[in-house]
Amino acid sequence: MISILGNALVPIFAGLLLGCVAGLLKTVDNRDVKSLNTFLMTFALPCSLFITIARTPHELLLGQIKAGVVLIIAYLAVYIPTFFIARTVGKSDIANSSVTALTLAFPNNAAVGIPLLLAAYGTQAAVTVVVALAIGAVTVTPITLALLEGATSTDTKLSHAAHIRIALWSAIKKPVFWAPVLGLFAAIVEFRLPAYLDKTANILGSATEGVALFVTGLIASAQRFTFTWPVGWAVLGKNAIQPALCLGAAILLRMPLDETKYVVLICAIPCGFFGVLFGESFHATPEVASSCLVASTVFGIFTLAGWIVILSHVH
Repeated sequence: MISILGNALVPIFAGLLLGCVAGLLKTVDNRDVKSLNTFLMTFALPCSLFITIARTPHELLLGQIKAGVVLIIAYLAVYIPTFFIARTVGKSDIANSSVTALTLAFPNNAAVGIPLLLAAYGTQAAVTVVVALAIGAVTVTPITLALLEGATSTDTKLSHAAHIRIALWSAIKKPVFWAPVLGLFAAIVEFRLPAYLDKTANILGSATEGVALFVTGLIASAQRFTFTWPVGWAVLGKNAIQPALCLGAAILLRMPLDETKYVVLICAIPCGFFGVLFGESFHATPEVASSCLVASTVFGIFTLAGWIVILSHVH
């Protein structure tokens, strides 16, 4: 178990730490990461999502319907309450609340999911991780982008409904949304890119994990980390309550035992960096979100170990 967690989490800490140190030492400007962020969200991540999903046999993807439903429930069960708590109790604006909600709701599947589940359960678990990435990319991600677009719009002449329509359309047009959808279509019709295009997309996509972690560390280095009661409760909700909700939903839907273990461990993965990265593009970088990202990853060493032990006793 120690080797499983070490192989999955040490590279994550290394990437975050490298970006953080580079920012603190001013080796890289931690106040202006727009170019790196644009490369990541417009090119690297969409290529990674498309290639990963398109390469998955469609019969395996179609067999993940229950897993997809459970993951949607788990994501929204954290996203919606977090957003409204941030708005009402935390007195945050819409943009900052949406960033915090996405940070807590969407696990760090892009960086941790595949290596962790491969180490814990083998290659058969990789498909569920792909589904988890796709579900997040077409649900809570576009919701957050739409909220950020609407909240930061400077056009005061439009109605509230018009703002929502424009924001949703703007979110849907982003490659991070349509790339996994296109990948799913390619998998279903068994379309294969020419070898040179496949290799090109794979090269760009392979940069996702490292760049995302480095940029997240840069952004975190520009903000003060504080461990407050709200951060503590948020990390408890992410690392413990979300996987517990996922387990309950999987039992209610009578999912196969193996798939139940996969989705629960996916939800036990610490906070993802998408929220912080999206927020940076809209100048919405709430301290609570970056603090939750760091704290959730640190405590994830122990909570992930705990969930692996718990799931080993589920029969």
